Amino acid sequence: MAVLRLPPQATVTMRDTAGVITMEAVLEVYGGDGFGLWPVAEVEGYGFMALNGGLTPAEVGTAVMRIASANDIDSGHDERPPRPADPLGAFLHGLLTVNSLIAPGGLRVVDGVAVVPGCCSGLEDWREWYGVLDGDGCASFGHDPLPTAERRDEIVRLTVDAEHEGGPVIDLSVAELRGLLVRAERDLLDFLALATDWAHHQLSHHADSVTAALARALDLRREGQ
Repeated sequence: MAVLRLPPQATVTMRDTAGVITMEAVLEVYGGDGFGLWPVAEVEGYGFMALNGGLTPAEVGTAVMRIASANDIDSGHDERPPRPADPLGAFLHGLLTVNSLIAPGGLRVVDGVAVVPGCCSGLEDWREWYGVLDGDGCASFGHDPLPTAERRDEIVRLTVDAEHEGGPVIDLSVAELRGLLVRAERDLLDFLALATDWAHHQLSHHADSVTAALARALDLRREGQ
């Protein structure tokens, strides 16, 4: 089993960016001890996995497992079909039947300091960053910490934790942020392509429906939508 080492939740990992601002689409992951429906990477601790086209099959398996488990909700009294009896169908039930899917995480921006998604943030809402550029000019992305983005004319200020006055910030131009968002979407699309191939190898009978669900969970719009 591949080992994926992640920093503790409270630790901000600094990256040597050589003066280059980076943005990554990250998924909140933690250990999957005892999971046996498909191969997954062994995760040490709790942290974020960057989604892109460079993941190993085991890491893709971890990402799919995490998104499926985040949506593992019983039908209850809604109109969804009942949970299947087979283990695989039962685990995928929420992912394949919930209307509003979630993918815990968000966009991580690094420029000497790191702006990371807070609790209750999700990649399903990553396009809200465009509201900072083209909408009301401000947005927040979870809590504990409370990362925020605010447009000030042609500059966007990213605050690591708005609950702590005078804390670290990242300033970048509107054009820089727009370019970063385009690249982040490209990374998500590359991940989805990997996940599509992975699903056809691991989840043959569910491959198309799982791929479509992942696209919805990551808000990856198909052409014409």
